[in-house]
Amino acid sequence: MLLPKTRHNLRHGYGYSALAFLGVTSLWVIFLQQRGLSLVEIGLCESVFHLTSLLSEVPSGILADRFGYRTMLISSRIMALVHAVLMLTVTSLPLILLAFVLQAWAYNLQSGTLEAALYDTLVSDQATEQYPQVTKRLNITIELGDTLGILLAGWLLPHHLAVTYWLAIAAAIGAIIIISQFKVSRSTAVPVESTPAITAILQNAVQALAKTPQLRALMVFHGIFAAVGTTYYYYFQTVMTAHHFSGSLITGILIAGAGLNVLGIQLTPWLQQHRAQRQLLWQLSVVLVLALISTFFQAIALLVSIYLLINILMAMIEPLLSNYYNQLIPSDQRATLLSVASMLFSLAMIVLFPVIGWLIELVGFTTTFGSLGGLGLIAGWLIFKTKLAASH
Repeated sequence: MLLPKTRHNLRHGYGYSALAFLGVTSLWVIFLQQRGLSLVEIGLCESVFHLTSLLSEVPSGILADRFGYRTMLISSRIMALVHAVLMLTVTSLPLILLAFVLQAWAYNLQSGTLEAALYDTLVSDQATEQYPQVTKRLNITIELGDTLGILLAGWLLPHHLAVTYWLAIAAAIGAIIIISQFKVSRSTAVPVESTPAITAILQNAVQALAKTPQLRALMVFHGIFAAVGTTYYYYFQTVMTAHHFSGSLITGILIAGAGLNVLGIQLTPWLQQHRAQRQLLWQLSVVLVLALISTFFQAIALLVSIYLLINILMAMIEPLLSNYYNQLIPSDQRATLLSVASMLFSLAMIVLFPVIGWLIELVGFTTTFGSLGGLGLIAGWLIFKTKLAASH
């Protein structure tokens, strides 16, 4: 039986996540096109977001370990609020780029922080065995919030997308109010005079990473897997545009994807109970590689199915790796090291996203992603062969 404080924090964590991940601004590309930006300028916005995220991820984790999870989560929503205000009020490219810098900071400040806060809440209650269920509920809440936002954004198409940013402002304010009532545990509310210095936190985190090869491997795997799935997710929009999908059909596909994501998240605790970590990650990787190779067949119905399948894989991998990370990372370095994992994702996106875009323009969507799947198959075989030789 969980303590009242633990139940209180879990409820507020779920409420915060529903508002923080409300997908109401998911059609931001269309919004910026309506504001007169070219696709090149929009691509620059995405690049600035990931570059800022790469540079800020680890410092934000250090700040969370130094000043506490609640403070960082509040700061995250303040950044999101200012981002929405700028998107509504500015038209020059430099100021819009500043808005994406703030959006990246909003992402960085809460990346891994909420999960770490909830895990520490369970630690104080000696109930960490319930974390897989907690992260399942958290990710379902995020998916439902994202789906509700997509519904609202689709309904506001094509001429009222500015309203979505007013809704984002309201959601940010609501999230700040909710997380302000989060009852911090001892590990998240250490007095300033007794907290370790930022340099000590960083040194301890580096030492923990150096001593844990399994953690390093998980972070690299996570960065590559998530970058490939995210790249497919965004560039599939070019397929929908090329085949003249209607707005309602696009919204329907996005909602179907969100619904299947919830199903995938529901399966993760069961999978963790019935599969070893290494076995499960290998199986998910094989499914991703086969899905990418299948894009060679080019049938539009198959491509939509692959899009939905990759969405499910992306939804499943996050709670799985969140649980694995928290089992390996010490409490006082949790936010810092989780930020390292997010930093590797940003690095992979900075490299992969423009290269894939260039290849799509050169040889097409299906050839690009089919070839990427083929490279994944070759890499998997080489890794397997190397490990097999090492075992002998």
